[in-house]
Amino acid sequence: MKSLRARAVVGGILSAIVIIALGITGLASLGLRQTEQSFDAMLERRHEVVIAVVETYRTTPDMLARRITDPDFQRPFSGEYWQIQAPDGSVLASPSLQDMRLPVIAQPDDAQENRSLRMPDGQTVRNIGRLLQFDDGQSWYVQVASSLQRLQDNQTLFRRNLLVTFGVVAAVGVFGALLQVTLVLRPLNALRRDVARRWQGEDGLDIAEYPTEVVPLVNDINSLLERNREISHRSRRQAADLAHAIKTPSAILRNALEELRQDGHDMQISLDALDRLDAQLNRSFARMRADGKAEMPVILDVSAALDRMVRAFDALARNAECSLIAEIAPDMHTRIEPSDFDEIIGNLLDNAVKWSKTQVRVNAFEQDGLLTIVVADDGSGIAEADMAFVTQSGQRLDTAQPGTGLGLAIVKDLTHAYDGALGLERADTLGGLAATVTLKAAIPPQS
Repeated sequence: MKSLRARAVVGGILSAIVIIALGITGLASLGLRQTEQSFDAMLERRHEVVIAVVETYRTTPDMLARRITDPDFQRPFSGEYWQIQAPDGSVLASPSLQDMRLPVIAQPDDAQENRSLRMPDGQTVRNIGRLLQFDDGQSWYVQVASSLQRLQDNQTLFRRNLLVTFGVVAAVGVFGALLQVTLVLRPLNALRRDVARRWQGEDGLDIAEYPTEVVPLVNDINSLLERNREISHRSRRQAADLAHAIKTPSAILRNALEELRQDGHDMQISLDALDRLDAQLNRSFARMRADGKAEMPVILDVSAALDRMVRAFDALARNAECSLIAEIAPDMHTRIEPSDFDEIIGNLLDNAVKWSKTQVRVNAFEQDGLLTIVVADDGSGIAEADMAFVTQSGQRLDTAQPGTGLGLAIVKDLTHAYDGALGLERADTLGGLAATVTLKAAIPPQS
């Protein structure tokens, strides 16, 4: 598990589960004990009430039953019972007992007895019995019993309420853990966005915007950004110096070959080789420029740039007796160097005009945050098996046509350098090749 968020969430949930489980166990034990103690205390109070009635009305036994007025003792089989054993052995019982009787003690002592009994109807009751000794020598044995079903019902209700309460507490705890993780990781998320936004920029990260614990990481990232910018600047300078250093000897060599050709020598093979060398160098320099961008590419008005390129190739298309038709959506923008964009579209238009028969179409639109530019022609197209072959360096399917075979390879390299893609397929309408360039759309700068 490599995600800090996942670790924090899982750790928080597990710790919350352990704490809640311990809490439930402890509170359940305490609550059940208190419920049982309350049950026993209520039984004790009822026993004391019956004892008080016996102490007051023992001389008039007929009055005893009428003076114990608790409704639970009056309702048949209510689960609350009393029973009094008189000195002469007669037994008085609560109406709730009906025909049942609590066990009669043959020789009770004066100690209070607490015990559980099973009644004839199958219910279990908790019974308290006590022998009352009076000065006149009379002994009365007073019992009170209460069904344990009531205790069990109370305990079940307590457990249910406890689970509901802890369920709510658990939900709040999990939500709190997620909220805490979100708040703790917010600076890291902000750091990730800032790094992505400033990776190619000139500004470093502002240390004051981050918590103290993240400051060492921010310092390291600033150092890495600065190092990256230095490497990028150096790479671009080296690429530019190398390009200038090679262009002059190449131009001199080309002029010498042209002079030899004018003198009647067949220099076409040498000129073709020089053309391929220049194209390969241009491709390498284009890749170095794209891969070593020192600054964030500008936001280019794609609609205007495409319109300019179409107008520039329109004359070339007319010379080739070909019509160039463009449908370009307005207000399209992307982050790309203008020279790289011109090289991408220029290569595609050059190939399309070269291989078309009568028509080249350019369609450009924006959808779902992506710019799509399609350059299609009505030429012979490319076989499906050769689609990947033509984007490789210097691969030409028809050597009779002029060219170096690097145009589509350069387009592929440049589009990939800007996180885009190049797709090749047969044009549905025109029947030739349809080259599709996809780039990420960008929000135009506010004027």
